[in-house]
Amino acid sequence: MNHNYRQLTENIRSRINPENIILSKTYRDDLSGISYSDALVFIRTAMKAVEPEYTLKSKQAGERVKDHLSDLQRVSFEYQGSVMTNTHIKGYSDIDLLTISDKFYQPDRIGINQLLESSEQVTRLSTSSISKLKNEISAPFYQGNAEDDLRALRMECENTLETVYSVCDKTKPKSIKIKNLNLNRDVDIVIANWYDDITSIINDKQMYRGIQVYNKETHSRGKADFPFLSIKRINERGDETNGRIKKMIRFIKNIKSLSTKNIELSSFDINAICYDISVDKYRYSTYLQLVPILYHQIKSLCEDKNHSDNLVSVDGRERIFRNNNAKLENLKLVLTEFISLIADMPANSLS
Repeated sequence: MNHNYRQLTENIRSRINPENIILSKTYRDDLSGISYSDALVFIRTAMKAVEPEYTLKSKQAGERVKDHLSDLQRVSFEYQGSVMTNTHIKGYSDIDLLTISDKFYQPDRIGINQLLESSEQVTRLSTSSISKLKNEISAPFYQGNAEDDLRALRMECENTLETVYSVCDKTKPKSIKIKNLNLNRDVDIVIANWYDDITSIINDKQMYRGIQVYNKETHSRGKADFPFLSIKRINERGDETNGRIKKMIRFIKNIKSLSTKNIELSSFDINAICYDISVDKYRYSTYLQLVPILYHQIKSLCEDKNHSDNLVSVDGRERIFRNNNAKLENLKLVLTEFISLIADMPANSLS
């Protein structure tokens, strides 16, 4: 990342507010007190949320697609992605509309059986949890063909959407991309089925449920993802900290995006890095104080193998850096950017 913070700030502003919508009064008031420092204006801007008008249009575009697909039988609709946590950094952000078949669901039968066969693990569960797991594996198998059902659902969506949208890309293996020209928003329609693992079943499914995305090209389903619990937890942590965790997530995303280096860290990874920070460290911090807090978190992950090996995803199911040195090297690139930025901040701003 270069050190022309005025230009970097303009880059962010043009991305989060491409139509030059009048900025919120709170943000304007914040900037009025730090205009003497380009670096500080950059930091404040890099943490800022996209103006609500843009986010609303992204959600409206998704709702219109849902309306067009309303005749589908035995289907549920859900959203995933950073728009749902308000941690996106583009005004023209697209939105993912999950179109989930309700004809069947995929329980983790292997994992459940392994757990129930382990006397050590079973003793840690309540009678109620054991009963839920036993009921799950005793249920009859789905007699249809899951992949064929998902392919049929994909084709139904394609046939419907191409008659409505002049811009409808059906070539992507995992999604159909349409463009709502009136709202100037893209929507990715993702075909999937429900997936329930042990955690989901014990917690009565709901927000703990996972999905498997259908791949048209390979005619197969991918590994399970659990987007709904992550969305719920990020939003709850945002409420608990008056939005501070979301400022930190946006900040790292912008640092990554503006870097001259190719930093390969996903939103999934960045969410985990920020969610791992103890709330007590930043609950009442100013936006400037969040920078060294993030720096120390990233530095600890880069230098303390125990910390990096044990960092888990927001949904609690994956280790982010364990056995993944390449990803850790990418985090070290982020650390380099933080070191450079902190060096450019006025000394009194860190007090």
